Amino acid sequence: MTFPDILLEDDLLAAFDKPAGLAVAGVHGGTAGPTLMGLVRGRYGPSIANVHRLDTEASGVVLCARTKPALDFLSGQFQSKTVRKIHLALVAVAAPGAGGDAPGAVRDASGSLPPEFTVDLPLGEDAHRPGCVRVQRGRGGRPSLTEFRVLESFGRFAWVECRPQTGRSHQVRAHLAAVGAPVLNDALYGDPSAVLLLSGLKRGYKGSGGERPLISRLALHAGALGFTHPRSLEAVEVTSPLPREFEIALKYLRKFPAARGPQGRRSQGTG
Repeated sequence: MTFPDILLEDDLLAAFDKPAGLAVAGVHGGTAGPTLMGLVRGRYGPSIANVHRLDTEASGVVLCARTKPALDFLSGQFQSKTVRKIHLALVAVAAPGAGGDAPGAVRDASGSLPPEFTVDLPLGEDAHRPGCVRVQRGRGGRPSLTEFRVLESFGRFAWVECRPQTGRSHQVRAHLAAVGAPVLNDALYGDPSAVLLLSGLKRGYKGSGGERPLISRLALHAGALGFTHPRSLEAVEVTSPLPREFEIALKYLRKFPAARGPQGRRSQGTG
């Protein structure tokens, strides 16, 4: 497997551009397969350690420490919530009442998301779906806070900047689902009928059969990570370029504004 791009590297740390579909590390009892840390340790040796994790289905910045003191210093920043995390997501905005309003709904009567909003909903393990989380008030729920900003709105889709202030598993995905705007192509928390097709955007589309979605992977990308360097104590921001699939999807969403259709379900072709 191709080694991921190195975004930053010195003798104390290294940051990598994890591709979608590659797990950061193996899960005990899980299926065997390549992992980011397996590849990284094969090149850097067994002492390098990941400071945080990123969902297997997501892409973007993953920070690693090359020494134990650096690991302790960087991990402390995650624990104290001083790390600046920026995720980017293409979401499918459901119409009001579609499937029942979610517990943290913030949309207006037209179904639009506000320009900026915060989701402060506790998350806990979903007893009925191992490996998933759910909004869980009371015992078992852990405080979870994410700030959101809508960068561009495309009717039934929106391009959103996500700033998680806590570090719960699947936090961004669960919080967006909780406001009725799940990440596009999220098999765990999303709407399987929401598909971004060129035929649903371009009037008079005359493509051949077997049309593929403009974006088929989980539409979530860890675009930037800001922290304090363990030696210089200076602020550092590592950024990951937007994957090509995202660029293509955004290009067509911007190009055909009149054909985005109403808020809601699966895009329907016009011919």
